[in-house]
Amino acid sequence: MKERKIYCLNNISTVGTSRFREGYSLVDSMDDAAGVLVRSADMKEMTFPAGLRAIARAGAGVNNIPLERCAEEGIVVFNTPGANANAVKELVIAGLILSARDIVGGAEWVRANIADPNVGKTAEKAKKAFAGNEIQGKALGVIGLGAIGVNVANAAKQLGMDVYGYDPYLSVDAAWKLIRGIRHAQTIDEIYENCDFITIHVPYMEATKKMVNREGIAKMKDGVHFLNFARDALVDEEAMAEALESGKVRSYVTDFANPISVRMKNAVVLPHLGASTEEAEENCAIMAVDELQDYLDNGNITHSVNYPDLSAGVCQTACRVAILHRNIPNMLSQITAFFGGNGLNIENLASKAKGKYEYTLIDLAGPMPHDTVERLKEIDGVIRVRRLGGTSADIY
Repeated sequence: MKERKIYCLNNISTVGTSRFREGYSLVDSMDDAAGVLVRSADMKEMTFPAGLRAIARAGAGVNNIPLERCAEEGIVVFNTPGANANAVKELVIAGLILSARDIVGGAEWVRANIADPNVGKTAEKAKKAFAGNEIQGKALGVIGLGAIGVNVANAAKQLGMDVYGYDPYLSVDAAWKLIRGIRHAQTIDEIYENCDFITIHVPYMEATKKMVNREGIAKMKDGVHFLNFARDALVDEEAMAEALESGKVRSYVTDFANPISVRMKNAVVLPHLGASTEEAEENCAIMAVDELQDYLDNGNITHSVNYPDLSAGVCQTACRVAILHRNIPNMLSQITAFFGGNGLNIENLASKAKGKYEYTLIDLAGPMPHDTVERLKEIDGVIRVRRLGGTSADIY
């Protein structure tokens, strides 16, 4: 098979990179790389080499990658949804406890009194200042029922909480994973008005920026506890700081340290620990490597964020042609007419669109000559063509 070079922009778990098959190699530069593995490095201002075909983000968030520019350059971007879901879920449950009980304050008091020879006796008198509440029987609102939100909702229900879930885009798959007894909130206001604890798990985009704002906070129960392990920009943190100061919000637990959150009253601010477990890093690396290899070897797309997911399995014919193109009228008819006009018999065809872009996989009965590939690329709207399978070489 053709040699494929992979560049790791961040440290990627060797549990994942060890899965690369023969013919793959890790390199120290992106210049000749067919694929890139990345975690949190900012790629938005980077210039990508012409031969780069895919970027796999070992994690869920992709706000560090220029998705639209990648799509225009024929670079498929993958992420790894759900790979770190358990790690984040466990930290959210810890956050629930930290918000209900002043464990942080108590621990800080003990450290501040380290020199007291009678610290044990003193602590018995001081501990009443750190008393809290139990979460059993309290109402938890989960905003966003993706992989993490579903896990959090199920775990909280099993801990005896009364759980409300809100997600206007709830998938059938996610709905099946929710355990019995979780209430489906019809509006986000139902969460605000009924829940003692609220946790948010939605992706960051322009439509969700500062979705938790002054108006929403005003609708929440007095003394509510709010948890944010998704993205800091989902919350209007100036409004949150005011609510904490007034007591409207009793505590705020966030995994995002920034100049506003670190100064908040009654806030527990963590240094983005959500997916920082050995297991999560391994799971993300494994999924990212598998996605990258399946695309480079077979043309299959799974968990792309800028092109549609499409799989045709392993090519069983002489040649497979993978075409990234625009989702505009007459594209498929032009492509199929091109193959017919060049005497190339199509055995299998699969195509799927996502927004402005479409992806088509075509399995041919015979080989496709190099010059024919080059002419296919000349069709207006075709972004990138790759030739896979059989004895054919990759065409960039």
